[in-house]
Amino acid sequence: MSHSKKIAVIGGGSWATAIVKMLSNNMPEVYWWVRSTETVEHIKKYKHNPNYLTSVEFDTEKLILDTDIKKIIKEVDILIMAVPSAFLKQALSNTTSEDFKGKQVFSAIKGIVPEDLLIVGEFFNKKFEVATDNIGVITGPCHAEEVAMEKLSYLTIASQNKEIASYVASKLNCRYIKTTVSDDIYGTEYSAVLKNVFAIANGICHGLGYGDNFQAVLISNAIQEIKRFVDAVHPIDRDIKSSAYLGDLLVTAYSQFSRNRTFGNMIGKGYSVKSAQMEMNMVAEGYYGVKCIHEINKQFNIEMPITTAVYHILYEKISPAIEMKLLTDQLS
Repeated sequence: MSHSKKIAVIGGGSWATAIVKMLSNNMPEVYWWVRSTETVEHIKKYKHNPNYLTSVEFDTEKLILDTDIKKIIKEVDILIMAVPSAFLKQALSNTTSEDFKGKQVFSAIKGIVPEDLLIVGEFFNKKFEVATDNIGVITGPCHAEEVAMEKLSYLTIASQNKEIASYVASKLNCRYIKTTVSDDIYGTEYSAVLKNVFAIANGICHGLGYGDNFQAVLISNAIQEIKRFVDAVHPIDRDIKSSAYLGDLLVTAYSQFSRNRTFGNMIGKGYSVKSAQMEMNMVAEGYYGVKCIHEINKQFNIEMPITTAVYHILYEKISPAIEMKLLTDQLS
């Protein structure tokens, strides 16, 4: 870019905290919107988020924290959205299209806005009139917990505006983060939603006692399901085996840090959806994502047996054992 752009992170959770950590390596100042006044004051005083990734210590001289989202938006050029999709509209309730005029908006949410059945990029395009060229996606494979430990991780930054994607990539790239740039904003974002659904499926199978052999079959079928869906929704030339798709699926399906896998594992062991959500105290995006994908797929009628099975278990309260047994007969 011809000049330095100011970047803000919107959200106070683990992934937002991890992104602020990455940006702090490369920028003189990072704007950060957090809803809770108590959290803001704690970070300023003790230099860490009291609720998420508490081991990450910030140079607070670099942080410009505020609970006023309109004020933060006004001050920056680029917004990285990192609040759970189910709460995005609430976070933006006091904002208008005028606030986002001339802004670049990147989604790091990996979810679909439930009420509108829109991926985050489409939501900003349709509801806040953000031009497609000003929309981007930040996707993995990358868990916040490993960023906190500075373990080598990879990110894909997608935008149809290559210049702004490269700029954001350069600000996230550091000793322990490698970045690549893509123009597939639809495929990467839908894939990020679907991999959460499949991580729930994998967790359910683990909770039911299925072994590594079946889980390998499940995930090999899952990447095929992702390909069928993204190729139907947005048909362009893409390599589904690259890390933004297959890599992100693998880490979310298998990692000990995957909240979606953890959520699924609890469902497989007999927890209700509500009790699993309460015990986790974190949002499993796949819970909301599977319902949205199920609704969107009514337009396309794509063969999605794994997604359908997870939907039946979570929303139609079909026994996980029965539904997964039926699924085993559909996979190969």
